[in-house]
Amino acid sequence: MATAVEPRGEYDVTALRHVLSKAVVLGLFEGLVVVLMSFITRYTAPPVETVLGALVLLAGLSVVVVMPGLWTRARTIEGIAGAAGIGLAATVIFLLVDVSLLQPAGMYTNRWAEIGGFSNWWYHPVWWMLGTFLPWIGAMTLASRAARGKSVSIAGVMLPAVTCALILALVAIFIRFPGAHWSLATFGIAFIPGLALASGLTALGRRPG
Repeated sequence: MATAVEPRGEYDVTALRHVLSKAVVLGLFEGLVVVLMSFITRYTAPPVETVLGALVLLAGLSVVVVMPGLWTRARTIEGIAGAAGIGLAATVIFLLVDVSLLQPAGMYTNRWAEIGGFSNWWYHPVWWMLGTFLPWIGAMTLASRAARGKSVSIAGVMLPAVTCALILALVAIFIRFPGAHWSLATFGIAFIPGLALASGLTALGRRPG
């Protein structure tokens, strides 16, 4: 029972205080990303909007996907689960920031709000799921890379994931998948299966020795 809440050596750091403190940091960061994207979409136009939006989106995805696994130093299922726990708790922190600060400040356009009928319940559950899924897969990728003697870094996880996402986005555009077109939204959606695909390919690599 003690191993579930205590650091296991220098890896799989899943002490409850550690998980919760990092979740606060990640949740506040997610709020900052939303604020930056709001200002970019409101006050810039293509191609500046696209370039700045892409930079913020990539930075946000990199932190959400990789940092929880680095914080827990994930090597086994315990560290991977701890990273997913950080992601889930961070979505709760973001929810609190969102409903108390971001929405009253008008960070969302009417078009964004109208998609869900002006209800929080259309996207907060999606945020909970994605906020848990992305760090979970990211931590699994880090653990797989470590087991195979590869670099454990943001670039090591994100470069294959972004490559797979771009390939999937291009395929979707080429076959005229409904809603797919040259946009950050298409890339963002393609990144979800792209990350999972990249993680699977990493796991297929040969272990050292």
